[in-house]
Amino acid sequence: MAAVLPTKGNLMAAKRSRALAQTGYELMDRKRNILIREMMALMDTARQVQEQIDTVFSQAYASLQAANMALGICDRIAEAVDLDDTLELRYRSVMGVELPHIPGQSPAPRPEYGFANTTSALDECYIRFHRVKELVRQLAEVETSIYRLAESIKKTQKRANALQNIVIPGFDQTIRLISDALEEKEREEFVRLKVIKRTTAKKRSAGA
Repeated sequence: MAAVLPTKGNLMAAKRSRALAQTGYELMDRKRNILIREMMALMDTARQVQEQIDTVFSQAYASLQAANMALGICDRIAEAVDLDDTLELRYRSVMGVELPHIPGQSPAPRPEYGFANTTSALDECYIRFHRVKELVRQLAEVETSIYRLAESIKKTQKRANALQNIVIPGFDQTIRLISDALEEKEREEFVRLKVIKRTTAKKRSAGA
C-alpha cells in the first residue's frame, strides 16, 4: 500500500477504509458459506438423480431390446414420435448467482404411433424412455447449477482471501505507521513545549 502522510485526517480515512474492507470480507465469507450449502444440497440431488437414471436407462434399453425382438428394429416406428420442444428455461438467483430452472415437466407420454402393428413391449419402451428424458432434464439443471456455484465459490474465495490476507493487513500497517508517527510527533511537541517553558522560566528568573 502506498505511503501516506501521517496526519489525523489520513488516519481516520484509513480506519474507515479498513472497516469497509472488514465488512466486505464478512459479506464474502457469508456468501461463500451460503453458496457451499446450496452446492452440497444440489450434489446430493445429483447423486440421487444419477442413480435413478442408471436404473431407468437399464430398464429402458431392456424394454427396447424386447420391442426389437417382438417387432423387428423399431427405428422406423420411432420416426412417428414428434420432437418435444416444450423445454422452458428460467433462472433463479442465489446470492447473485443465476441458476437454471426448468419448471414443470414434459407433457404426459402419449404414443403417436399406430397400435395395429405394435405390441405392449413398444408401449413400455416408450414410457420408460420418456422417464429417462425427464431425469436427464433434471440432471442437466442440477449439474449446470453445481458448475455455476463452484465457479462463483472459487471467485468469492479468491476475493475473500485478498481482503483477509492483503487488503486488511495493508490498512492495519498503514494505521499502525500513521499512529506511531503521530505519537512520535506528539512526544516531540511535548518535549519542545517543556524546553520552551523551561527556557522562559529561566529568562524570567534572570530578569528578576
